[in-house]
Amino acid sequence: MTLPAAPMSVIPEPQPTAPPEPSAALDLVLRIVGGLVAVVAGALAAVLDLLLATWGWEIIEGRPDTATKTLVGISLALGGIAAAVALTVVVSRFAHAAVGTRWAVVLPALPWFVVIVAAGVRTAEGDLPLAGDNVLGLGLIVAGAITFAVAAFRQMIAAPVVRRGD
Repeated sequence: MTLPAAPMSVIPEPQPTAPPEPSAALDLVLRIVGGLVAVVAGALAAVLDLLLATWGWEIIEGRPDTATKTLVGISLALGGIAAAVALTVVVSRFAHAAVGTRWAVVLPALPWFVVIVAAGVRTAEGDLPLAGDNVLGLGLIVAGAITFAVAAFRQMIAAPVVRRGD
């Protein structure tokens, strides 16, 4: 004995429609805005890194009268260097995703280096944020520069991004 077949529709199901493609002008505008945001983010990351490095060094060097202040200064130093690496990675990836090209890591790296170099020049008032004896500042420079270099290298060896419409 056979069971009756379940009723089936013979009408084909409609295929889902693809989402509309963004226009080329809108895509270009979004890439330019993303690049500008990456430039500003690179400069802000450098300023934040400098603040953490100078603040931590001031706590360690300026007032080492207690072990607690020294420990707080070292913690700020390690946190500043870790923040430099983390911010560099995040900003580099954002620039690559926003602009969509392999050279996008240059957008946040250039203002970062400009701010760091400017911090090594004495101001008219005599201030010098990154002095030669500021070990934390030197660690920040090395950590940020190496991280940007690694990010650029990774983007160069990565497979090219295939965009729709190209």
